[in-house]
Amino acid sequence: MTKVLVPLAQGCEELEAVTIIDLLVRAGVEVITASLDAERVITASRGVQLIAQTTLDAVSHEVFDLVVLPGGLPGADYLKQDDRLINILKKTAEQGGYVAAICAAPQVLVQAGLLDNKQATSFPGVIDNKPAPGMQYLNQPVVEDGKVITSKGPGTAMDFALTLIERLEGSAKRQQVEQGLQRA
Repeated sequence: MTKVLVPLAQGCEELEAVTIIDLLVRAGVEVITASLDAERVITASRGVQLIAQTTLDAVSHEVFDLVVLPGGLPGADYLKQDDRLINILKKTAEQGGYVAAICAAPQVLVQAGLLDNKQATSFPGVIDNKPAPGMQYLNQPVVEDGKVITSKGPGTAMDFALTLIERLEGSAKRQQVEQGLQRA
C-alpha cells in the first residue's frame, strides 16, 4: 500500500491539510499525519483544531512514497525550521519518492534544496521572490517537475490532491475519486 506522510504544524492551512488527507484516503492511500512535537492537537490558521495521529519523531525512520506539506502561516515557517522534516524530505527524494507542497510550504522545499533547477509554484510572494538556485517560478495552479509537485493555495488544493493521487495510484484511481466528488 502506498504510504504518505502529512506533517501538521501549528498554524497550518486547514482547508489544504484536510483536502489532501481526505482525497488521499478516498484513493485508498495510507496517510500518516504527524505533529512536529508531542502536542498532537494542532490549531490551524483559522482556529480549526486537527489531531495528528502521531509525532514526527515516531515516524522519522519510516520510508514514504510521498511527503506532502500543507501551507498556511505560521505553519509553513515551522515546517521550514524543522531539521528532522528537512532530512525526511531529502531522504524521500533520494529514495525516489515524491515530495509536494502547497501555498506557503514550497519554501520548505527551497530550504531542503529540492527546488534547485526545478519549475515550481506557490502562493504569490513566497518563492517567486526568494527562489531556489536555478528555479523557474510558474504562475500555475499545480506544477510538476519530476517527482516534485507544488501548488498555489487553498483554491487549488483539490486539483493538487487529485494530481498526487494520479501520480501515486494512476489516472483510473484519480477518475474514480474525482467522479465521487461530483466535480462539474
